[in-house]
Amino acid sequence: MHGEAPEVVTRNPSGSATRARILDAANELFYANGIRATSADRIIEQVGITKVTFYRHFRTKGDLVVAYLERMAAAERGWIQGVRRKGDPVGSLHALAADIGFASCRPGFRGCSFINAAAEFSDPDDPVRKVVDAHRRWMLGQFAELAAEAGAEDADAAARQLMILRDGAMVNGYLSDPTSVADSLKAAFTSVITASTPTR
Repeated sequence: MHGEAPEVVTRNPSGSATRARILDAANELFYANGIRATSADRIIEQVGITKVTFYRHFRTKGDLVVAYLERMAAAERGWIQGVRRKGDPVGSLHALAADIGFASCRPGFRGCSFINAAAEFSDPDDPVRKVVDAHRRWMLGQFAELAAEAGAEDADAAARQLMILRDGAMVNGYLSDPTSVADSLKAAFTSVITASTPTR
């Protein structure tokens, strides 16, 4: 306890800076190595804090995983809303495709954090899965809005197809040639919108 005082008081009396550092380390280690393969002790070691400090911020590793995914969800929501172009649903989809392609080309890319987490937590009632499912419902809603804006006859069906394409692109970028992901995804998004929009 005595060794923690300078850390908490000097950096941030509220502890928010320490919490952020824990989440930064969790983001790096969970994404690179997997959630179950990364112990709380490994995160504690990387951050350079004591177990007491860690558990002051997160009562369990499960709480940390939920906070990590909630942080990732907030970032992804901000990104998607940031690239949406008012009045240009196809342009919005193309911008999303370009960004997914760019992300797929980054060193260390390991696919979608939410798909990865769902693969490790099979119980649909697990708090981790609830965060994953809530975020994916939000994302599906975004695709439905874009499809409706583009004039799709069945926006929900188009949204499900767009979501499948997005998921496939994330996996393809990890396992295949990431440089082709953006162009292929743009074309596929356009095909879904074209096929779902009645001819006039």
